[in-house]
Amino acid sequence: MNDKRDQKRAEDARQAKEDRLKAALKANMAKRKAQARARAGEEKSKE
Repeated sequence: MNDKRDQKRAEDARQAKEDRLKAALKANMAKRKAQARARAGEEKSKE
């Protein structure tokens, strides 16, 4: 019985970690896209 509970807890922790990493990746990609857009805008305004 303890094994099933421990297995469930480990599975929940793994899922939570995956969700955190997924959210962090999404935020990072959005930040990078914004930076790329800003750089592209700077290049166009200089010309």
